[in-house]
Amino acid sequence: MGELRKRMEQDLILRKLSPSTRRNYLLYCRKFAAHYARCPQELGEAEIREYLLHLIQVEQVSYATYRRILATLKFLYTVTLSRRWEVERIPFPRHRRDSFPEVMRQDQLVRLFAALRRPKYRALLMTCYAAGLRISETCQLRVADIDSRRMVIRVRYAKGSKQRYTVLSQHLLAVLRAYWKVDRPPEWLFPGQGKSGHVSPATVRQVFRKACDEVGLGKWCTPHTLRHSFATHLLESGEQLVVIQALLGHATIKTTSGYTHVRTDHIRKVNSPFDFLSPSTKRS
Repeated sequence: MGELRKRMEQDLILRKLSPSTRRNYLLYCRKFAAHYARCPQELGEAEIREYLLHLIQVEQVSYATYRRILATLKFLYTVTLSRRWEVERIPFPRHRRDSFPEVMRQDQLVRLFAALRRPKYRALLMTCYAAGLRISETCQLRVADIDSRRMVIRVRYAKGSKQRYTVLSQHLLAVLRAYWKVDRPPEWLFPGQGKSGHVSPATVRQVFRKACDEVGLGKWCTPHTLRHSFATHLLESGEQLVVIQALLGHATIKTTSGYTHVRTDHIRKVNSPFDFLSPSTKRS
């Protein structure tokens, strides 16, 4: 599917989707073609439905993965192949009920960062937490994005191709300066070996998983958990929700409001108003 892949990649670029989203769409398209060992141009609604049922019933992919694959196929047939009718009758799954995002305690963060031996990865993952960044945003930071005069970090490659600024903490600035003195990265803050020039998010995830296993943090803990923890800890410290929304780069306050849950250890410290009633009132 060489020519089709090229055309789809051009369509993805014209849609102004991020490099990581483009890679995922092309990967899912290749897997769809490999499943039938045929070009998608030769396939239609029947094969698409059969493949999606295979993903649900046999491979049992996650809810999020299934939605991404379906979005890929809808884009392929609607935009690149101009055959909307092949996918327009396939139902999109209703939105799953959101669960509370996982949050790390401060002692867990300390143990995790201590387990990261290389200054590069320690500084990178500390940046994810200290600035509330996605892993892809952190990997694509440039040295010039660290503005120590205004104490902000410029996020050039944010989700949805939107730029923003987030906070640069004094502690993180000291960590980044110490790292820079050792590695001296010229352009990308966290350089890598690939064509992009910056470190791959997949590589960082491997390093993160190894450190988590070392300190006994389960599969629930991912690099994105650092971003969840940043938002939740700010909220618990009294920061306004609208400020957290701006730092995270959320388009709507509704997305940020998912962090308005409170950790159970904070809930235990709250006194119920029932405790302040007179003893006589509380007698059964």
